[in-house]
Amino acid sequence: MLRRTWITGVLAAALVALAVNAPAHAGLLPGSVTVQPESGNFRWTYSVSMPSTMKLQAGDYFTVYDFEGYKGSAGVTSPFPDGADEFWSVTTSKLGATPSRLNPVDDPDMWNLTWTYNGPDITNPTGGSIGNFFAVSEFGDTKSTFFAATTHLATGPGTDNNVTDETFAPTGVDTPPPVPEPATLALLGIGLPLVGGARLVRRRRK
Repeated sequence: MLRRTWITGVLAAALVALAVNAPAHAGLLPGSVTVQPESGNFRWTYSVSMPSTMKLQAGDYFTVYDFEGYKGSAGVTSPFPDGADEFWSVTTSKLGATPSRLNPVDDPDMWNLTWTYNGPDITNPTGGSIGNFFAVSEFGDTKSTFFAATTHLATGPGTDNNVTDETFAPTGVDTPPPVPEPATLALLGIGLPLVGGARLVRRRRK
């Protein structure tokens, strides 16, 4: 288990000298992850929470790393407050986006998904949830992956950057066609000249 946070601000110079285990009131954090079949693919949904000590401002974001098999469809449902889905956008990149001073494992050959908020300030979301964020993958199998986020402190200047490896993403590989066993190949090798011989006999009889 890994969970780290960086707090920056005018009075936080001593805190940014080192990373510490994130307290329970760290910034945006992933909750449950659900996977459901959808038109031959799989919809992955992440519930994301924000404690009352934080405030969501325009430009704040979170990233789910190494999301394999991404099909180009992503968004948010059940946002807080209602209608806030219009203020969220989703972007993809092979590296990042990652808040400063954080170092999650990030495979440059896999897509990362970043949800960015660009609306009015949000504080004290009902039940702590800011919404359910989904993305569609061709894969339904799970692996552990990293989640990183940046948000603002509810009181005073400063931001909270945190990372955790306690979430999941899809994983999978293309399945190659089965290779015939040696015995099968031997039978095929015998059968081909026999077929040719049968055709030759028929032609001679004619």
